[in-house]
Amino acid sequence: MQNARDALTPDSLSMLQVIADTGSFAAAARQLGLVPSALTYRVRQIEDALDVLLFNRSARQARPTEAGTELLREGARLLADVDAVANRVRRVATGWEPQLTIAVDGVVSPTTMLELVEAFYALQPPTRLKLRDDILNGTLEALTSGHADLAIGVAVPAGNIAGLQQAPLGDVLFHFVVAPHHPLASAPEPLTDAMLREHRVIAVADSAQRGGVTMGILGGQDVLTVDTMQAKVRAQLRGLGGGFLPESMVRPYIDAGRLVARQVARPGRSVRVHYAWGGPGFSSPGRALQWWLTQLQSATTRSALLENHHHF
Repeated sequence: MQNARDALTPDSLSMLQVIADTGSFAAAARQLGLVPSALTYRVRQIEDALDVLLFNRSARQARPTEAGTELLREGARLLADVDAVANRVRRVATGWEPQLTIAVDGVVSPTTMLELVEAFYALQPPTRLKLRDDILNGTLEALTSGHADLAIGVAVPAGNIAGLQQAPLGDVLFHFVVAPHHPLASAPEPLTDAMLREHRVIAVADSAQRGGVTMGILGGQDVLTVDTMQAKVRAQLRGLGGGFLPESMVRPYIDAGRLVARQVARPGRSVRVHYAWGGPGFSSPGRALQWWLTQLQSATTRSALLENHHHF
């Protein structure tokens, strides 16, 4: 007797689908160019291998049983996967990566990233895209640990890592902002560290698995930690605390009077961010990574990735 794996071939799954579509063994046999007895024999072999009844053979119709319906549903998915794998293998032979993972830092515009994704998909590439949200060290760690192929918005020094390549994305200016009803909104400027320490700061958790860093937190200060820059903006809009945010991200809220930028006594903060690729064991970029690197060579694209935060 056949085992289940031998019985469930793409050919046999297609045959079962034809029986279900035509509604009878006789009609399915005609469509498949088989004699009815041969078709019945093949179905019985599959049923024996699975130890289930796949079709009710009452009257002249062949209706799938509950088990048969489940097999047809899963079989359709398996056949689609087989076709997809065949297409992918054919296309990968042309130099496209099967998957490209991009780690995107919280300072990067989600709108511009999706516009680039849209342009990438317009090529109808065989490459599957995966976008990861990362923060600070985590953005670089995603790349160096092999969990990403490209990191956009790296705000921490990359150090000397074999095979790692990087290029500047641009400078991000950070403003200290609070909600209009927050006590620091009306405090005399410049705000000293002693004044800031008396109030809660909203911080974004570093997404690195180890060796995370924090920015802008003073010793002894109460901290509310959130996972994303968007959550940090929302917490500060609510007046839950103050903190530094990219100027381009908060400009619409400042213009609308929903956040207030305050001068602080400590030096202004401007951070140079990069995009990076490669790392240990990297040889040369496939066609998908090459497309993204080509887009990032455009000054307009680099600027939009850091500036285009106006959609909220």
